[in-house]
Amino acid sequence: MTAPADQLTGAATELLGWYEQMAVIRGTEKAAQDLFLAGLVKGTTHLAAGQEAVAVGVSAALRADDYVFATYRGHHHAIARGASPEACLAELMSRATGLCKAKGGSMHLTKADAGMLGSYAIVGSHLPMAVGAAWSATLRGTDQVAVAFFGDGATNIGAFHEALNLAAVWRLPVVFVCENNLYMEYTPIASVTAVPNPAADRAPAYRLPAELIDGNDVVVVRDAAARAVDRARTGGGPTVVEARTYRHFGHSRTDPGTYRPAEEVREWLARDPLAVARDRLSRLGVPDDVVSTVDGRVAELVAAAVSAAKAAPPADPAEALTDVWADGGAQWRT
Repeated sequence: MTAPADQLTGAATELLGWYEQMAVIRGTEKAAQDLFLAGLVKGTTHLAAGQEAVAVGVSAALRADDYVFATYRGHHHAIARGASPEACLAELMSRATGLCKAKGGSMHLTKADAGMLGSYAIVGSHLPMAVGAAWSATLRGTDQVAVAFFGDGATNIGAFHEALNLAAVWRLPVVFVCENNLYMEYTPIASVTAVPNPAADRAPAYRLPAELIDGNDVVVVRDAAARAVDRARTGGGPTVVEARTYRHFGHSRTDPGTYRPAEEVREWLARDPLAVARDRLSRLGVPDDVVSTVDGRVAELVAAAVSAAKAAPPADPAEALTDVWADGGAQWRT
């Protein structure tokens, strides 16, 4: 027996909301891919299809005033923190209505008013920034938390170790979330790393707690993030969360991903975060037609976002030097 939509439990309603967020991200990225292939998105894109549960699950554990730092594969983080599909697609298409007014593009999505303090193309560069944001919260006496999302490849970058060490020494309110999709660009992380779990296994060296979780189950991710965020917010210091997940596509739009074993790809596609969430919804008694209604609503939202982004005017060159700092001086140091 399944419950009607207006009689869902709190847990079912909450999960349905997360499912919708993940579906919006998936649809927006599919649109970005199509627009790229049509020549409307310049440069490249790094799709996060398959990794939506990490961004949505962690964001569900955060407050509006918490901070998030992401990688160049950051569409899902931006949308999970409140960026609209239209603003993201317009940014990718260099439109005036883009999230960053066409200054950021795919690899630098930023929504500061929602605590999304940027996507960063330099691997590992944002980890010390997240530590700095957490330090600022400590100095200001707030209970804000900073979250740094990063890939498995960043764990072999010096900034990863520097950030963990300083965060541990100062007991800062920061959560390090590794999206371990098994490949650092084209190289299997296991072939160049001395430990099986590149983030979680290194945390004990800095006397930090760590959790290794299923990154394709949004409920598991939210629960682990909630524990880590609560620890940070209440003075317990940093946590390392390693979420095992898998990207459905290659590293970027120029990568066919043929270096990955076909059987491995099939196994991970069968564990699609959306399918995992749909299975959970079914077990919670959510009718299929309710989920279908959500899917239809998402399709309409993304289609409208594509149309609006296409119709938006190009970025105005006069805006190029607005909202940036570049006067050549050093006054900011004092």
